[in-house]
Amino acid sequence: MAAIGIDYGTSNSEVVYFDGQTHHFIKLDPAMEDANKIRSSVFIYYEHELPNPPVAVIEAKVAQIKRSITEQIDKAKDSYYEAKDPREQQVYSDKISDLRSEFHNLPELQRKAIQLLLKDMTVQDLSLQQLVETGKFAFGEEGFRRYLKTPEKGRLIYSPKNFLGASLVAGQQQAFVGIIAKQLAFFRTSAETQMQQTVDTAVIGRPVKFHGTRGEQGNSQAIDIMTQAAQKAGFVKVEFLEEPIAAAYKIEQTLDKPTNTLVVDIGGGTTDICCIRLSADKNTCLDRQQDVLSVTGTRLGGMECDKNLIVKGIAPTMGMGQLMFNNLPVPPTYFSDMCAVDNIPKLDQFFSDEYGLEIAQTRCMLKDPKLLMRLQTVQEEKLSARLVNSSRLAKEMLSSKQQITLPLHYIEPDYNVDISLEDLNRSMQSWLRKVKSLVTECLENSLEPPEMLFVTGGMSLSPIVQKEIQRIETQQISLVDLPVLEGDAFNSVCEGLAIQAYKLSNSI
Repeated sequence: MAAIGIDYGTSNSEVVYFDGQTHHFIKLDPAMEDANKIRSSVFIYYEHELPNPPVAVIEAKVAQIKRSITEQIDKAKDSYYEAKDPREQQVYSDKISDLRSEFHNLPELQRKAIQLLLKDMTVQDLSLQQLVETGKFAFGEEGFRRYLKTPEKGRLIYSPKNFLGASLVAGQQQAFVGIIAKQLAFFRTSAETQMQQTVDTAVIGRPVKFHGTRGEQGNSQAIDIMTQAAQKAGFVKVEFLEEPIAAAYKIEQTLDKPTNTLVVDIGGGTTDICCIRLSADKNTCLDRQQDVLSVTGTRLGGMECDKNLIVKGIAPTMGMGQLMFNNLPVPPTYFSDMCAVDNIPKLDQFFSDEYGLEIAQTRCMLKDPKLLMRLQTVQEEKLSARLVNSSRLAKEMLSSKQQITLPLHYIEPDYNVDISLEDLNRSMQSWLRKVKSLVTECLENSLEPPEMLFVTGGMSLSPIVQKEIQRIETQQISLVDLPVLEGDAFNSVCEGLAIQAYKLSNSI
């Protein structure tokens, strides 16, 4: 039996097995060069016809058809009594008999009801729970390619992790249990196939605070969903570890003396920070909570930067800021709603026919409606996730360039947007202030000052982020002069989780 570490991230996920000496990265997505990383998004789709509507919906449609038949029978009766020719009466008599036969043929009525319902039904009409129970699942680049090719065939859940601590309506909680169970089962099967042994234990990374406004109740809900999903995926034992602490366990192996370390983990969806006592002679201990000096976190990940860059750098080329004939600007909520890939209710609303009609009406109130047509294309063709992905690529390219031209030809032929490093910097300022405030909070809550800084997570590769974090100063400590520990920005969390999984399996 083996134990694995699972970094279940907002943007990407990873699985690592540690044998006590070496980390083994599980290949999850052969379509990618870095095959041990996989998009956390899931595409749930239908290759052919959609599933039958729920029984209650079919019954309601049958009742509607029956009412229509009854009305036809009544009209045929009136015509029968008004007819003066016996042959004409016979025609209406036969029609009444046929309609009564149709009224009592329940299997045929149900078939007709299903046919009528499916004629106008789209994937968006299905509840998330029904989608999970009846659809097919595609992960990683395979799923994203399917989504790009046929978005109308399914539904892309851009970041399941972002919903775990949020308020979920009836059925949605179990739907997310099902989605995540499918992902975790895929991870476990991949590990077992490559390791040639059974995997029954996992240590899964978790943010300090899951996304949501429900506080500790939301955190408890998220852990409950993840626990149920792990059990459904076949894991016998599962534990959770805060992601910055996991990263600390990895770098602890490189230290030659006890060191208080500030770990800043900035991922796709959250920023998590801890100040922790590290010592190589403690790296076999399972419980290290007494060494955690301070820990904090919130939803301040790279995805927020992707959306901010759209609003600041791309949306103006899509009509944002234009004035209507009444001298009021195009509603800015159009563009924030367009980016809401991590908010299912808001995105469903944006993709609705009513929202599309509202955008079309707004276009009619503009002197130059061409720019807003680009927004309408995103709305009609459900391109939000693709646009956010384009923004993420732009952000990554600007880590090494002063300016780029971002092609958005899937929205409009020859549609290109020039984005500079200055544009990115400007779009990140409000986000950076929140991150720096969070780091300051962690420093002020720590009983002992850090002696070393370690910044990890995908956003740590941004020169803008590195520069701003190292500028932080409080009354007690300045990060300007703090030694910076070099490490793997993408793998340190999962490697730390794998170390904890190894210790857990050996303690059983």
